[in-house]
Amino acid sequence: MFDEKEVGTISIDSQKYPGLLRFIKNPPQLLYYLGDLSLCETLCLGIVGARRGTPYGRWAAQQLAQKAAEHEVTVVSGMAAGVDSAAHKGALEVGGKTIAVLGSGINVCYPKSNRDLMQKIKKDGLLLSEYPPGSPPLAFQFPMRNRIISGLSRAVVVAEAGLSSGSLITAECAAEQGREVFAVPANINSIYSIGTNKLIQDGATPIVVLDDIITGLGIARKCKKTDAFEALGEDEKQLIQGISSQGEVTVDQLCRGTGKSAAEIGAILTILEMKGWVQTSMGKIYIAKAVF
Repeated sequence: MFDEKEVGTISIDSQKYPGLLRFIKNPPQLLYYLGDLSLCETLCLGIVGARRGTPYGRWAAQQLAQKAAEHEVTVVSGMAAGVDSAAHKGALEVGGKTIAVLGSGINVCYPKSNRDLMQKIKKDGLLLSEYPPGSPPLAFQFPMRNRIISGLSRAVVVAEAGLSSGSLITAECAAEQGREVFAVPANINSIYSIGTNKLIQDGATPIVVLDDIITGLGIARKCKKTDAFEALGEDEKQLIQGISSQGEVTVDQLCRGTGKSAAEIGAILTILEMKGWVQTSMGKIYIAKAVF
């Protein structure tokens, strides 16, 4: 797909070799790359998940990637179909940076449907592989490359995964490497959620609202919300301002302050929580995540 003359190489002995990657178990001795290698030294977040998943899993990956990219976090994934592709696209859509760690040669596009995405990542991010140019996408190479995804990352999010998903290998690598593991909870009746829900059961940090990944990485939330706030409905604005002025309030207090029923308040708060404006504590207290 790309001319081999464009491909850069970096050995583990080089000072430019990715710092975090150098100290993992079995680090790649040689890396092939196309794009901006310096992205490996930025704050990186791995986002991985099922190839054959659900719209929910792809939505979660895309939204989390956008949230990360808006805070200048580089999104790392494997450019597989499904969740991985959604993560790369999410970062690129908001002008962010992304790294794709391939399970094939650096100039081999897999799946072929990702040709346009691969071109965009080469232009605005980084393509990385431990396999020589021209190497076909052999099945055993994908689990191997997962240690690189987690190795480059400060933390890893599993957006959706079945019980035998390769994404769980990435999570296992992350845990072994001392990285924090996050998981997106989902329906217990979906085969594509068993893996993520079990990760949470085993100690992974659940993503309850999108901003959890920002606080989890220890980043101060960028509050560039003025335009977004103005785009909210009047009822939504009223609640946010009321919560902001009091810090912590109950649904009952909001009902008394606004004259709305508990059902109306609950519906508005559910939407605001999905949009990342408020969060719940102990099921009853709502805390504004931005002050106006």
